[in-house]
Amino acid sequence: MTDINELKSFLNVNGIAFRENVLGSSLTTFRTGGDVRFVAEPETSEEALLVINYAAEKGLRYFIIGNGSNLLIPDEGLDILFIRLSGKLKEFEIKNNTVFCGAGASLAAAAKASVAEGLMGFEWASGIPGSVGGAIAMNASAYDGEIRQILKRITAVYQGRIVDLKVDPDLMAYRHSEYAFPNMTVLTAEFELQPDDGGARDRMEFYNQKRKNSQPLNYPSAGSTFKRPKGYYAAALIDQAGLKGTRVGGACVSEKHAGFIVNDMNAKSRDVTDLMEIVHKTVYEKFGVHLEPEVIVLK
Repeated sequence: MTDINELKSFLNVNGIAFRENVLGSSLTTFRTGGDVRFVAEPETSEEALLVINYAAEKGLRYFIIGNGSNLLIPDEGLDILFIRLSGKLKEFEIKNNTVFCGAGASLAAAAKASVAEGLMGFEWASGIPGSVGGAIAMNASAYDGEIRQILKRITAVYQGRIVDLKVDPDLMAYRHSEYAFPNMTVLTAEFELQPDDGGARDRMEFYNQKRKNSQPLNYPSAGSTFKRPKGYYAAALIDQAGLKGTRVGGACVSEKHAGFIVNDMNAKSRDVTDLMEIVHKTVYEKFGVHLEPEVIVLK
């Protein structure tokens, strides 16, 4: 990254927090990756706008990061500016039937709080480890629930300014959203829920127990490694291909859930990507189905 001193001066003048040479493994749930050169942590929408516009004007390579629950950072690190929303942009509050969230807020925490406040419609998300912004970017879904079903409004940085948008659910689909970087950067979101029918807490506890029973939550991972191919289930194809337990270095296809690649022996990011290639190749050779990664592999 060029002009690093100029960037530091800009952030200092504007009172925007930042960190240098941040260990990549501390930024992702895979717990792999080398140093990231620079992480800016704006705490308000105005600060986020300043940083994003600065990076765009200076031609700096930048990336918006949330909880890193769907991300792989290379072992050699990245000479890049990460922008990670902090402060007020990590908070949420509930008023009546609406959950107001900063995009950096924990999706699971907001979902659990909504149930505690006597609301339903968000309980399916209480076990998803990502941020609200990341969930919007990929239209997170589970147990017949989807972000687009409850997301009503967002504010975002779009074309150099902050805009307030009513969400069109038709612009979101399975693991796809027009409300995502690099098209725009979501800053805040409003979710509209319904009064609890009396079963929200039971459903939430059932979903979380089901996750615990079926997923390798005790190991670092990024959740489902591959998207669901049309007409199939990725985990079933991987299982039927006999790939459970297949290992490259410290990365392994989970014995508990074939859709997960886990870091169970101090894996490198390269171990994960090499294993992803083996899984893709084997499944295609056996079933003629291309598995598309759900994990974003930065380079």
